[in-house]
Amino acid sequence: MNSEPGISYLDDQIEDNDTKCLWIFAYGSLCWHPGFQYNKSVRGHISGFSRKFWQGNITHRGTYENPGRVATLVEDPEGCVHGIAFAISEETAIPYLNERECQLGGYVTKFAKFHSDHGQYIQVLLYIATQSNPQWLGEAELTDIASQIVECKGQNGHNVEYVIRLADFTRQHFPQYEDSHLFNLEREVLKTLKAKDISVETLMGTGEGCIKFIRKDSRSSSPSRQEQPARFESFQHAAKLPEKTLRCLNL
Repeated sequence: MNSEPGISYLDDQIEDNDTKCLWIFAYGSLCWHPGFQYNKSVRGHISGFSRKFWQGNITHRGTYENPGRVATLVEDPEGCVHGIAFAISEETAIPYLNERECQLGGYVTKFAKFHSDHGQYIQVLLYIATQSNPQWLGEAELTDIASQIVECKGQNGHNVEYVIRLADFTRQHFPQYEDSHLFNLEREVLKTLKAKDISVETLMGTGEGCIKFIRKDSRSSSPSRQEQPARFESFQHAAKLPEKTLRCLNL
């Protein structure tokens, strides 16, 4: 992992010796807040799933009395989900993830094929919620999900922050990928906040522990404007976009 605090360089290539590592696929908060040490991080996608805010959360982004909503993967033959694959580099990573994702989050593990942006593939470990776990909330109208998210916060911060950071991360690192569920939910959340006269910035937290990812070829120079994390004000543009049906591009 890069030694610069809060900075991580995304690698373009998966080397032969990398295939011997255990890889974790991040599609939610692990994208910007992995919380564990890793040898390498690579952009790409998995197929056969869609990302949905159907999992409840009573610790990180909600409470028992007022559970929040976080992302999970739902099997979808036509779907694909873009995210980051991390090569694990320490023994403590799996116990940490099992506590964070399984014991507290209600997720189970599953293996899937990860396709890097450069056409390589590896097996990755997924943390995925199922309908049998007690925190499962399931499908609902986006307006209802947005209203619930606006009202929830947990020990890791406000539920709105989770949605906003995930949408921005996806937009920044996968500009060719349109996640209709995520981006339409972001619009509804922003619309709900506006109706309640609540500022997005007041819900975003300090960003402590968050990592800024930069393409590895930018190591010797300053990140370009496209590579810089968008300011929170930029999310307001999403609320102004016209409603339309979006599709996932299987690259």
